[in-house]
Amino acid sequence: MFKHRKQQMVAPEDALAGRASEMVVPERHYVLGTPLKPAFREGLETAVFALGCFWGAERHFWETPGVVATAAGYAGGYTPNPTYEEVCTSLTGHAEVVLVVFDPAAVSYEQLLKVFWESHDPTQWMRQGGDIGSQYRSAVFATSDEQLAAAKASRDAYGAALAAAGHGEIATEISELGEFYYAEDYHQQYLAKNPSGYCGLGGTGVACPVGLGLSES
Repeated sequence: MFKHRKQQMVAPEDALAGRASEMVVPERHYVLGTPLKPAFREGLETAVFALGCFWGAERHFWETPGVVATAAGYAGGYTPNPTYEEVCTSLTGHAEVVLVVFDPAAVSYEQLLKVFWESHDPTQWMRQGGDIGSQYRSAVFATSDEQLAAAKASRDAYGAALAAAGHGEIATEISELGEFYYAEDYHQQYLAKNPSGYCGLGGTGVACPVGLGLSES
């Protein structure tokens, strides 16, 4: 019963109350040395992805050329400024997410979507591997109309590639970003600080078309 409840989205009226105070995080990215919070330099853009445990997910993106900064956080739910312990109850509605700050002149949003799709199994519902719960769901939280359209087109293209390889349907949530909340200090760039730490992510092994599915990288 508890496992089943964790795989259900909490209703807004049943979500935890949260708090007004923001989480205190380091000023600089542990690996890249860049600012972890706004204001970011002119010309940079942001993207937000959920693909299971944010420890391993964040590493996939900070290792991507063109990415200027990353941060672990929470999004897609109702509880303001949640703690990790609260998110793990599945009573906040939030997913564990990665904020990606990138230079569009060096890496496109479509290329980031490719990293997203290939770094986890988007056909799993409310889980990734042994990590079970709504906080581990697959999601793209778009920060612009252009990102929303690109994410949906990319989903369709990757869904076709997965089907051709014998996989099930994509269960990924795609929606506009509401509020992004930073996770606690110790979660930021966790696998750089703890190289032998846990990472439960695993992809399908199916390559994702870039852009609108018209070309391969």
